[in-house]
Amino acid sequence: MKCLGCGVELQNENILNLGYTPNLENKYCMRCFKVKHYGETSTISKNKEDYIAILEMINRCKDLVIYVVDVLNIKENLNDIKKYLTNDMILVLNKWDVFPKSVKEAKIYAYLKQRYDFKEIVAVSALKNYNLELLMNYIYSYQKSSHVYVVGETNAGKSSLLNKIISNYSSLNPNLTISSMPETTLEKIDIKLNENLTLIDTPGIIDEGNIIHSLDKKYYKLLNTNKEIKPKTYQIKKNQCLIIGDFLRIDYLNGDKNSFTLYIPNGIKVRRMNSRHDDLKELSYKEYEFSFHEDLVIYGLGFVKMVIKGKIGIYLNKDVKTFLRSNLI
Repeated sequence: MKCLGCGVELQNENILNLGYTPNLENKYCMRCFKVKHYGETSTISKNKEDYIAILEMINRCKDLVIYVVDVLNIKENLNDIKKYLTNDMILVLNKWDVFPKSVKEAKIYAYLKQRYDFKEIVAVSALKNYNLELLMNYIYSYQKSSHVYVVGETNAGKSSLLNKIISNYSSLNPNLTISSMPETTLEKIDIKLNENLTLIDTPGIIDEGNIIHSLDKKYYKLLNTNKEIKPKTYQIKKNQCLIIGDFLRIDYLNGDKNSFTLYIPNGIKVRRMNSRHDDLKELSYKEYEFSFHEDLVIYGLGFVKMVIKGKIGIYLNKDVKTFLRSNLI
């Protein structure tokens, strides 16, 4: 028997091992039970090779793949997934309800279609029940067999999305465990919606550059917000800086007065200060020279939209991925 929440095989022999339950007649492992009923969270470290093996298996079967990404945290190169998968893929921009309502879907679609080749791109929201019918129509149009695989980085919201699909399009109960912690789903889970379609949930692909792996647990729920982002705009002069939470500092080193607009969760505090202050200077340091209309992406947190060219220095944990791209918005 497998846990309905995370997919791991149930066992009652070792409380320290994955899948432990005191009674094998239970439907959930102790970890998922505590998440569902008490809100307790715990991290699990799995070997990256385990995830690669799953992707290689999916690649051999050639079935349709649904690639779920967090729309606020689109990674530097979405084609990275194609190192492992040559399957037809539908790109799902999840958590669309978090994006500001002023942002037009068509603009984001055009931006991504210029850079990537997916069968379809669709923005969805499990919370708002948005565009799920369109997604299901795409799935039925492109499926190769009754099996369709669902992949994505950790914390992309796959389980929430699948639970909503289960609720809307089957007579099953939505059982997948949902948590603000990374790596909630641990093994493949088959979800038979009907005779013609079985969705197969897979563990989140390890994204080692995600900021969630370097922050205190107090930030987990903030990073997994379901509230619409309210962009914060600051007019920044040379020798000023922005302090974001207690984990990121952005210094404006050179350039004319600039506009920095932050697309990050609303609950994270931002302070504008003079660069002579030493706050967070103990963190790893990196510099970027940026051109007109570029974003600084802090993977897992969001991005900063900049208008004119200049130079910045950032202080941040050395393991967090950052990069520049053309303005998404």
